Amino acid sequence: MSTGSDLADEVRLERDLLGGYAVPASALYGVHTARALANFDVTGDTLARYPLLVEALAAVKQAAAAANRRCGRLDPRIATAIIGACEQVRRGEHHDQFVVDPLQGGAGTSTNMNANEVIANVALERLGRDRGAYDVVHPLEHVNLGQSTNDVYPTAVKLALHRAAGDLQESLGLAQRAFAAKAEDLATTVKLGRTQLQDAVPMTLGQELGAFAGMLAKERAALAGARRQLCELNLGGTAIGTTLNAHPDFRVYALAELRSITGIAELCSAADLVEATQDTGAYVHLSGVMRQTAVKLSKICNDLRLLSSGPRAGLHEISLPAVQAGSSMMPGKVNPVIPELVNQVAFEVIGNDLTVTLAAEAGQLQLNAFGPVIARSLLDGAAHLAAAVRALATRCVGGIAVNREHLANLLPDSLVTVTHLSPVLGYARASELAVEVGSAGGGVLDLAVRKGLLDDVQVRQIEEDAGLVGR
Repeated sequence: MSTGSDLADEVRLERDLLGGYAVPASALYGVHTARALANFDVTGDTLARYPLLVEALAAVKQAAAAANRRCGRLDPRIATAIIGACEQVRRGEHHDQFVVDPLQGGAGTSTNMNANEVIANVALERLGRDRGAYDVVHPLEHVNLGQSTNDVYPTAVKLALHRAAGDLQESLGLAQRAFAAKAEDLATTVKLGRTQLQDAVPMTLGQELGAFAGMLAKERAALAGARRQLCELNLGGTAIGTTLNAHPDFRVYALAELRSITGIAELCSAADLVEATQDTGAYVHLSGVMRQTAVKLSKICNDLRLLSSGPRAGLHEISLPAVQAGSSMMPGKVNPVIPELVNQVAFEVIGNDLTVTLAAEAGQLQLNAFGPVIARSLLDGAAHLAAAVRALATRCVGGIAVNREHLANLLPDSLVTVTHLSPVLGYARASELAVEVGSAGGGVLDLAVRKGLLDDVQVRQIEEDAGLVGR
């Protein structure tokens, strides 16, 4: 077997239904992958940029090899070599050989072929044979035995998304805990609430930030539900869910192996494999949950940017930690760059949701051809959102500082106490006081006392109700 630098300029000739095709001798991939490289040069990315998908493909192939060995359809020696090759890929080896563009025609066929060829050639090396010696271990006859792209690709995508959504859940949990801890620290810090950006009633900063923690808790729960939907698989359905060319026991054995390999106990086989092969509902649901999460995160970051705006001409109720200089021209300027990052990733996820929706809707008859763009959109969105949320949790929330003097100055001069006057003086009289104070300035309670409408006891009670005492 040739080794070393002499392989760099050498090729091996492989054949497919279209004829012969030169493949780099050093490549672990083969003819089908080489043709895909020529056909799909679109994004500049390769499957290697999606390690969760590569490792999921290897897990599926490993489970299939073990199941076929158990069914008596695969020579134990070949099965062992394939399983060992899959374990190498799952450990992160040979990812650079997964070279096809993630955006491709063929409903993921090129992705499946790339995996078959790499695993076959690694298995050949484990057996001491040359790359391309497919008479010993064949990418399709052995690695792809009892399988089709129709069941392999969606199974691998679901496994990859299950992990990606789990990573996003963890990031949301980190941010949830950060907001909850900050809310507890500021549980007694009174501030002015607002509706429609106008003065409303007093609240605490703890309540404000605690609401953000509550939003994220709901999104974590929603993601958990979406992940459960990803656990229903069509592996063993082969072509369009007919189970053609699969051993009758393959599906049961392969699912058992896959549960063991991945540690996901909830993995199960779809009751109707024909339905499951064409259905993209789990992707649409996950995309919708991610879009909702993105919308809420963007709203939270909008609020953080508003509350920290200024420092002199804005709300300036809180200050966000300074993580970098904000201007190449204005010395001393600091921008809310972490919330801005989250906003932009949220916009991306929201846009990806439309892509997923259109791709899911465009499927025809027994198979949706647009799985690759669905997978790419969801994997990118989940990874980017998880990273942005981690940045929010670790580089922003914990460092929020309160401008207490400014908050204290806002409350007595606001009209919010009018709301607490309404039960005492009536809505009409309280409105008159609000209008008068709005034009003349001063405090509402002071004006009510001067007009003889309130006594000191009533003022004290209203101040307590409005949260103006003990600030």
